[in-house]
Amino acid sequence: MRNYKQKIKLGFIFMASLFILSSCSDDYLNNSKLYAEDSESFFNSEADYYNALVAAYDPLQSTFINVLMGEIASNNTLCGGESATDVPGYQQVDDMIHTPVNAQLQNLWSWMYGGVNRAAYIIEFKDKTDFTGKDVILGEAYFLRAYYNFELVKWFGDIPIKPEGRFVLGDEKTIPRSPKADVYALIEADLKIAVANLSYTAPQTGRATKGAAEALLGKVYLYQDKFSEAASILESVINNGGYVLESDYNKIFEFAGENGTGSVFEVQYTDIEGAGFGCLQCSEGNVAVGFQGVRGYQGTLFTSGFSFNVPTQEVVDEFEAGDNRKDVAILDIEAWAQSTGASYTTGYEHTGYFNRKYIPRVRTADAAGDLNITNPNNYRAIRFADVLLMAAEANNRKSTPDDTKAKIYLNRVRERAFGNANNNITTTGSNLTAAIYKERRVELVGEGHQFFDLVRTGRGAQISGFTTGKNEVFPIPLEEIQFSQGNWSQNPQY
Repeated sequence: MRNYKQKIKLGFIFMASLFILSSCSDDYLNNSKLYAEDSESFFNSEADYYNALVAAYDPLQSTFINVLMGEIASNNTLCGGESATDVPGYQQVDDMIHTPVNAQLQNLWSWMYGGVNRAAYIIEFKDKTDFTGKDVILGEAYFLRAYYNFELVKWFGDIPIKPEGRFVLGDEKTIPRSPKADVYALIEADLKIAVANLSYTAPQTGRATKGAAEALLGKVYLYQDKFSEAASILESVINNGGYVLESDYNKIFEFAGENGTGSVFEVQYTDIEGAGFGCLQCSEGNVAVGFQGVRGYQGTLFTSGFSFNVPTQEVVDEFEAGDNRKDVAILDIEAWAQSTGASYTTGYEHTGYFNRKYIPRVRTADAAGDLNITNPNNYRAIRFADVLLMAAEANNRKSTPDDTKAKIYLNRVRERAFGNANNNITTTGSNLTAAIYKERRVELVGEGHQFFDLVRTGRGAQISGFTTGKNEVFPIPLEEIQFSQGNWSQNPQY
């Protein structure tokens, strides 16, 4: 399922603003008349279910904004770009001065609800037609609905949910924002169905597996401080999933490392089709990659970009001496230019560092579309190293800690990072907890996790400008509040 957009002509309708995944005319039919006449006559064959599943995977490609903006919100990076007004929505999130009027938060809300509704479309008609293998398609649909809802609850807290099927026009006035506990309960239920229906081997590269569902469920438990449950399900991934840490950390983020031995779930991207800046979510490429490239770059290996999401000296200094991950995760552009002869220009908030994991690489001469927004770099959404570190944290923080097991998982990651066991962690208790947090930061830097790790562990105040009791979540976009006609209240202090 490398190319999710396979010209599926399904008649989707998503509520204006709240449920719209803004359409590209060549890929979607957001046509209300067609929807009204034909949706109930769909799902008559295996092909119908499969095509609907492809459509449900498609919005994953728009999660580039979740990753990019999630990293910018943390203490790992500065917004960057050309100027302070290049993309105001990103800059406001970086400075923690965002309001309910923010185009990028509106995009994230709309695109994720587009994904929810596409997965829910399949779930709503799950019993209509039987065929061999339908349980797998349904398992993936439940996984995807959980994935999109998890993104929404992470960003916005209490959100509207509809377990029985799709949202329709008018629901915004009657369906309330559900408490986070209820949202998480739905996510857990969806993922348990996915775990029961899927196997550890995907029917096609890029599709969700039992391991992906278990790993996401473990993360969902961790976000709720359900540490015993998290430890149990994450250890199932570790012991049964067949995943292995890639011995060469550098390979993970190169084209040759896509869907590798340590990949639990990846968002698939390609440069087959182009897209324009007027429809970024339509791109088959990973838009975040071009946004993070070195401005005005000329040289080997990399190509130029827009210099957003620049790492700070603080996060660079988090790497210990001898940690082989540093030069893979962080591009020191001054040192690189001196050693290779490359040239570049500087943008706003230039730090001298770039997120090397996800900056554009040189591509073939026949690469399609605008090269800045059609980069085919997959996003490694759930890596085995992340699973090991989550399992380490869960075992360390559960009511009856198992620090021995926690250190085993933690040190598997560190031994890969240093190439030996000389730097293994031996401490216990709260000191071990701090070591795990630090390890997550350096292992996963540039991948969009740090802000949420800080918030869920009560460390949000480490972010410059962060206001406790407010910035743990982001504001519901103003248009959504207005469309609800008083049904939804705004998050506190926004």
